[in-house]
Order: sequence, then C-alpha cells, then structure tokens
Amino acid sequence: MTALELAAQIRAGDVSWQEVAAEQLEHIRADELNAFTYVVDEPEPPRDEGGPFYGVPIAIKDLNDVAGMPTTYSCRAYATNVAASDSAVVRNLKDAGFVVLGKTNTPEFGTIAHTESELNGATKNPWDVTRTPGGSSGGAAAAVAAGLLAVAHASDGGGSIRVPASCCGLVGIKPSRGRVSNAPYVSGSLGLSTSGPLGRTVRDAAALLDVMRGYEPGDSYVAPVPARPYLDECDEPAGELRIAVTATPPTSVPVDPECVDALRSTAALLSDLGHDVVDATPPWSADEMILEFIRVWQVGPATAGVDDLSLLEPINRALAEQAFETPAPAYVAAVMQLQALTRRILRFWDEFDVVVTPTLALTPTPIGWTFDETDGDPMAAFFRQTLWTPFTPLINVTGQPATSLPLAWSAGGLPIGVQFIGRPFDEATLIRLAAQLEEARPWAGRFPDRFVGKR
Repeated sequence: MTALELAAQIRAGDVSWQEVAAEQLEHIRADELNAFTYVVDEPEPPRDEGGPFYGVPIAIKDLNDVAGMPTTYSCRAYATNVAASDSAVVRNLKDAGFVVLGKTNTPEFGTIAHTESELNGATKNPWDVTRTPGGSSGGAAAAVAAGLLAVAHASDGGGSIRVPASCCGLVGIKPSRGRVSNAPYVSGSLGLSTSGPLGRTVRDAAALLDVMRGYEPGDSYVAPVPARPYLDECDEPAGELRIAVTATPPTSVPVDPECVDALRSTAALLSDLGHDVVDATPPWSADEMILEFIRVWQVGPATAGVDDLSLLEPINRALAEQAFETPAPAYVAAVMQLQALTRRILRFWDEFDVVVTPTLALTPTPIGWTFDETDGDPMAAFFRQTLWTPFTPLINVTGQPATSLPLAWSAGGLPIGVQFIGRPFDEATLIRLAAQLEEARPWAGRFPDRFVGKR
C-alpha cells in the first residue's frame, strides 16, 4: 500500500492511525537492518485530519531536529543531544498529517556516501545484508525498501537521496536549490544540501515533495513557486522531450558495465516512448572540481560545533583540520571556481530538457568498502567515494533537480538506479517523465525476498 492509499484508508475510517503506527512500530522494533537510531515509545497524534498524509508513519533522518527526540548526527560529541524544537521541514511534515515514529541512521554529519558510523553502526541493504544501502540517507532507504515505512525523509548534499534510492530500488528526488528550506539552520556554502523524499512510487515521492517545500524567512536561496502541485504533474503527459544520455562522468573513473547497461536499456525505453534521445555529454569534465568541492565540503565538520576534534571520526577530523588550515582566499576561490563551472554546465540544458546518466558508477558495495585498501588513511577513504558517486555531487553544485529511478537490476538481483537531471527549478518535467517510465516499467511491487509477506 502506498502512503497516499494508506492516508485515504485512515481518513475513511477503515483503519485508525493508532493501529497503523502500532503495527509499523512492531516491525521497526524487530528491524535487523540497523535502519533506525531512535524509535518512539508513544507517537505524537497527527496534527491535521485534512492533511494529505493524515496518520501515515514517517521517520526523519538523524541530521534534522524533531522536538523531544535525539539528534545525534551519528557523532559521539552529540550522543546525548535532544532537539528542543522541530526543523522547518519536520514542522511541514507534521502539518501534513504525518506521524513521526523515529530517526533514521546516517554516517557522522552525513559526510560520506555510506551509512556507517562509530556511534550508530552500519545500516544493511535489505536486498543483500552484506552490502550498503548507500548514501548518508541509507537508514531511510533501508526502512522504505524493507516495508518498515511507505515513505521517508532524506537529505542530499552530494547524492545522498539518489544514491540510496539506486541501491535500494526506490524513487528519490533531489529538489532544486532553495526548494526546501534548511531552517532554522543556514544553507551553508553553495547550498549543497537539501531535504527531499524517498518512496516506492513517483506519486508518493511527488506528494511528499509538495509538503516539504516552502520558503522560510532568511533563506539564502529561494526557488520559484511551482505552477501546480507536483502530485498533479504525475497525471500530465510527459510530451516529447529532447534527452541527452551519457555514461561519461564528470570525473575520470570507470563505470561498471551493469550500470552502463542499465542506462542503455533506459535510453531504448525512452526512445520507444517517443522521446528524442541522443548520446551527448554536458561540458562537465573537470577532475579539478574534486579539490574545489572538498574545500567547500570540509567546512561542514569544521563548523559542526565540536571543539574537541578527537571526538570526530578520522575522515571528519581530517576534513576539519584541512579546513582550519585553508586560507580564506583559497576557500572563496573554490566557491568562485564552482560557480563558474556551474554557469558553463547549465548552458547545456538550453538544448536538452533532461540529461540521463547512471546514478552510480558501481552496484551496491559491501559494508566497509569505503575503508578498504586505504591503509587507515582517512583522506584516501574519503577520495574512494569518487569511485562510487562520480555522477551525483556536481548536481548539488549546480543546484539542479534530479531523480533516481529503479529501472534496472544487476545479475545478482540488486537494484540499479538511473539518474535524470533537469533544468534548474524544473522538477515538474522530471516528475512527469518519471511517472511515464513507472507506468511503462513498473517497480513498486518488488520487495527483497526476505520481506515478502512480512509487511
């Protein structure tokens, strides 16, 4: 059952929100995936019976505040931290009728693309428990893929909505910069990170984005109000789109043949659906971007309010130390270089409506892969991420909307996502196209074998 269907049943009185919450909490407490960092004893009643998600359970990634719940950031320095108030996006979700059941796992500060931390441990992928669910929203994705939730809150600073969507067979939408407020906190350098939805269906993800979005006073970035609700876009024709397809990532790393095959299969499907599909690559080849990106990214752990760096994990400690040693002009120059790169790249979308790539360069990797072959060098472990996620971080730099859709599967039965990148602020086109693809190649009914019949 989708989140929207569940909300309709609760409103109709077929089932109560208390019954739904109790059943889901039973499954969550028996969770062996380590998807959650905190689970409520008694959920707070939904606020609005008229909300589109009245009574539907949800969980919040453990980087966002929920009043009265721990926000640990998966960091030892915040192990006992309890939030005094809701972040803006959580308030919006509660106003839409959601019932918050807990917090989902994330790596420390969401810095790396695998949900593993010293404080909260590693989350397992429901499709293969020896492998990662991917991204810093791995707890959220694992929970949805296993049927513990119909939808979940996630966030994405370099791919951490799209990456776990790919690894777990889900729909993930990274909104445009400024679409979802980071209040009460600031957006940070370039506004790289944003909250967004993870779900099984395009309709659920679109409707979830509808209630997440919105401006808060003082936001540095403000996206224009969409022409109509994103849920309505699911019923609109996609039209004939001009689509560029490329397996060439912005950085020089190899791409797994199965990920390329997933892209080619998707390109053939798009052609069959009547779209104008051509092989073309944006002017994004820029290996030097990695260094500029890191100069911006390293500011996160350096400004996380942890004075004793020994409380940080080695990667975040190394990044923070580098940030403190980086002169201010070098940091500003990195921001300027990334902004210049953005201007160059975005011109490509003057010719194309959508660009399609593999979401990842690899299929879901084993737990601990980040730290393999690095001899304990934290920066070597951090750079290893570039072998895994070369297609996603640049889209956070440009601020464009992007989706990952579960359109393919590996020979070993693991999900493989395909990424769709739209023009700035044009989530609508991506959602219309995603709905068309979902109808042509349905995926929502696929569950990992170990969970079939248990949810």
